[in-house]
Amino acid sequence: MEFSDTIPFWPVFVALIVPLIIFGIMVSVIEIVGAWFMFQKAGEPGWAAIIPVYNYLIGIKIAGKPWWYILLMLIPVVNVVIYIMIMDGLAKSFGKGTGFTIGLIFLRFIFVPVLGFGNAVYSGDKSHFDA
Repeated sequence: MEFSDTIPFWPVFVALIVPLIIFGIMVSVIEIVGAWFMFQKAGEPGWAAIIPVYNYLIGIKIAGKPWWYILLMLIPVVNVVIYIMIMDGLAKSFGKGTGFTIGLIFLRFIFVPVLGFGNAVYSGDKSHFDA
């Protein structure tokens, strides 16, 4: 008698996957609400946080980068460099340093709500977005 014959697979699968899905949904909701408040601090509409490509455009605008950076995000390898530049611009727009940029790059689901709910004040320049 094999192990697979005695214990059905699906209860084990459900017991492992369902908590991960619930955790993922909770993290996503926290990040979206944090982005909503971060956008409002920067003078942008908060609802933009829930619109898929538009939220990246607004994030790029808040970071003080040109709008066409979103097109560079479609190029493999280049997108990693552009993402780092956008996160750096976002951190600097709220008066944060390099350490916060690293946090945004690796733990965005924690650091975006810190910007949204914390006492960070937007001091960026959106004039490069239209260029």
